[in-house]
Amino acid sequence: MNAVEIEAAISDLAFQSFDAAEFPFAFLAAFGNKDTALKRLRTGNNNVSDVPGGVLQRNNIHIAVCAEGSVSQTLKALRVSPATTKAKAKFILATDGLTLEAEELISGETIACAYPDFPNHFGFLLPLAGISTIKEIKDNPIDVRATGRLNKLYVELLRENPDWAKDERRHDMNHFMARLVFCFFAEDTDIFNDEGLFTRTVEQMSERDGSNTHEVLETIFRAMNIKTDERVNAQPRLPVWADRFPYVNGGLFSGSTEVPHFTRMARTYLLHAGNLNWKQINPDIFGSMIQAVADDEERGALGMHYTSVPNILKVLNPLFLDELRAQLAEAGDNERKLLNLRKRMARIRVFDPACGSGNFLVIAYKQMREVEAEINRRLGKTQLGSEIPLTNFRGIELRDFPAEIARLALIIAEFQCDVLYRGQKDALAEFLPLDAQNWIVCGNALRLDWLSICPPTGTGVKLLADDLFGTPLDQTEIDFANEGGETYICGNPPYVGSKKQATEQKADLEAIFAKRTKNWKSLDYVAGWFMKAADYGTKTNSAAAFVSTNSICQGQQVSILWPLIAETKHEITFAHSSFKWANLASHNAGVTVVIVSISVNTGKDRKIFSISEDGSSVVKLVDNINPYLVHGPNTLIEPRTTPISQIPEMSRGNSPTDGGNLLLEQIELPSLYLSDRQVSDFIRPFYGADEVISGVGRFCIWIDDEDIDRALEADTIRDRVQRVRDFRINSTKSATRDAAMRPHRFDERKPVPKSRVLVVPIRSSENRPYLPVGFLEPDTVIANTAFAIVDGPLWAFALIASRLHIIWIGTVCARLELRFSYTNTVGWNTFPVPLLTEQNKADLTTCAEAILLAREAHFPATIADLYDPDNMPENLRHAHERNDEVLERIYIGRRFKNDTERLEKLFEMYTKMTAAAAKAKPAAKATRGKAN
Repeated sequence: MNAVEIEAAISDLAFQSFDAAEFPFAFLAAFGNKDTALKRLRTGNNNVSDVPGGVLQRNNIHIAVCAEGSVSQTLKALRVSPATTKAKAKFILATDGLTLEAEELISGETIACAYPDFPNHFGFLLPLAGISTIKEIKDNPIDVRATGRLNKLYVELLRENPDWAKDERRHDMNHFMARLVFCFFAEDTDIFNDEGLFTRTVEQMSERDGSNTHEVLETIFRAMNIKTDERVNAQPRLPVWADRFPYVNGGLFSGSTEVPHFTRMARTYLLHAGNLNWKQINPDIFGSMIQAVADDEERGALGMHYTSVPNILKVLNPLFLDELRAQLAEAGDNERKLLNLRKRMARIRVFDPACGSGNFLVIAYKQMREVEAEINRRLGKTQLGSEIPLTNFRGIELRDFPAEIARLALIIAEFQCDVLYRGQKDALAEFLPLDAQNWIVCGNALRLDWLSICPPTGTGVKLLADDLFGTPLDQTEIDFANEGGETYICGNPPYVGSKKQATEQKADLEAIFAKRTKNWKSLDYVAGWFMKAADYGTKTNSAAAFVSTNSICQGQQVSILWPLIAETKHEITFAHSSFKWANLASHNAGVTVVIVSISVNTGKDRKIFSISEDGSSVVKLVDNINPYLVHGPNTLIEPRTTPISQIPEMSRGNSPTDGGNLLLEQIELPSLYLSDRQVSDFIRPFYGADEVISGVGRFCIWIDDEDIDRALEADTIRDRVQRVRDFRINSTKSATRDAAMRPHRFDERKPVPKSRVLVVPIRSSENRPYLPVGFLEPDTVIANTAFAIVDGPLWAFALIASRLHIIWIGTVCARLELRFSYTNTVGWNTFPVPLLTEQNKADLTTCAEAILLAREAHFPATIADLYDPDNMPENLRHAHERNDEVLERIYIGRRFKNDTERLEKLFEMYTKMTAAAAKAKPAAKATRGKAN
């Protein structure tokens, strides 16, 4: 469940008659608990409450329904309850059906309210659904409620008006919804000069069955498109009840005033939405939550698009807001400096080329208005109007409805800032009529020319749209009175990995990259925004910062994208290392992202932001940030066929390409009816990534060429070999068809090791603190889902099992989603290791033995069991920490302080080692020449 669904569920619960016996279970159901979990609680199997009338859900909440007037005492009993502590409950809640009290036990924060009002505090309770509470929503749930009400209205109207759901009418439907949002806001903020005017008029003038609601709305909308002095001659004549609405203009009510037909239920939903207090709306929150309403595929994701203000400020603060605040602090009360700053701010343009509902633009605008208000306060001119025009906050959005909401959100933000900083009277005096200029373009950002939307300083054409909310999709040029200034590009573009891109998205990237690199198909979709921003920055004074999946700064994509960025003279000015970008979906861990800023004008100090172990933000000033977001030179990690360090060579396992016919589960082996001699000669243990991690191996049929005739004497083997041949010969790949000539052999085959093998899975979970690595017995066939070092020494095991190595792999190797993707050429062969002495190797061997012994102590636990981050045995964790300490002292004589320091050292070593290798090559060639 998402936040919108939860709010609706608990609102329904509060509206129903209170049932003391049923309340705890209905409450938990409202937060997404499944029937099976509730059934176990009802039967008492999982309910370990020790408080009368209590229901205790482990790791979540302890609820108790009590006698009238004893809520506070019951809450105290829940707080001191041993069961509450033992079950690690996060919340306690007590109610008698008249009042309700709850407490978050970690923070000590409490709520107390009348029972029917507890839905007003649903933001406080969202962690019960696994949703990280965001302060803005916790303090003010109006945005979630408004989204839920409008979603119900939208769905009901489309059900009643199926034609409005078609592509040719969807814009009209979205435009209608934007009109409603404006009216709800305007009636609660005195813009309509009469609080509740819109909702009250609809309720009074429309029939209860909804039959004429569309006619009432059409009349109201028409009124707001007619100037006051022209209404006396308007035809048809406006009724008196509609004449009370002001002239709005701005294109919002121009054009067709047609409204979809309403049902009784649709009318009810509209009135419920109107009865909310829209004065409290946060345009950045509401806009980003409601944008999914108009998208059939995303409607189930209501609220999931919301990005918290702190996360947005991770982009905007270092991009330009911090500098504005620093300039304000430096100006003090100096009038000239304050006026210069105000003039500078009036010329700054903020451009989001993937703006969605405009939350980055809205937050940027509100933050700049806050700085401007402080300037005016210091100048003693608080009554001054703002010199920061909305038209300086520009965006591109592919979808129609979010673009409409983005424009509306900025208009609402401007009004709210005027009320806050200048007062209600001045804000109202200048709000209407709306300006018809358009600053949000609806279109494909990767196909539009950004220079036509934000032209270079001092140039461009001026285009005045006749309809703020009806701009044609093919619009490619907008500009307004432009005195020049800085342009800051920001946003959270769609990520979309290379293998998940639609045909149209592939075509977008091809248009940008095909003439620059032949490897463009491996890039994430977000790479297109970085390249467009870099191209834009070659023409005008700008800086860009985007939220992105961390994959563009890892593995293969680094060597494809970042040299192209460098060709435009752009460098990384600041970066935020990987962190979770969560949304309002229940139990949503969020996607792991980075923030990367690029500019031609980098300045002397660059900043790397990171999240410390205690959750606080850390910033480090450096002189350069490389494409891996590490302090150091712009070195690219290139694949190598041999190790750069003096470590053993590693090779990939065997690829069967057999349609599964040469592989056997353990239970399948008896069904082959082979003799002991045949099993000994033709069956081998088979281990790949899954088998190493799970500890459950398989078998494979392994036939040498000289033994083919003898092997095929077994009917079951002959049958499987024939099926391999059929599978390969029907392949679309010529190499696989060629391999059909040798169906008894693996397609890619290496000698079976005759000694112990050190093995590393290719794919593994990012949640484990160390890479899974282990040893396999001789005569084991290694699958192509793992890499192997035959006769690998224990000290090499210690290297692979270290924190240093997993950090290196996570940085330089590509990832499959978030999972690690190990390679020998990029991960192992590039891993910088100091020259190890025999004593170093002996020390590391001891560490490796300790790790293996710690694992053995927990037999039959598997690697998957042992390296669960929440349940890793203490002796195993200690063995790894000792291994890390020994290895890191070999590197720098002490433990590294953090992963950032580890990476900096590794990159420093890699740069020196590759430079030394490059110098050695010419000398080697010269020596060979003399020898000949």
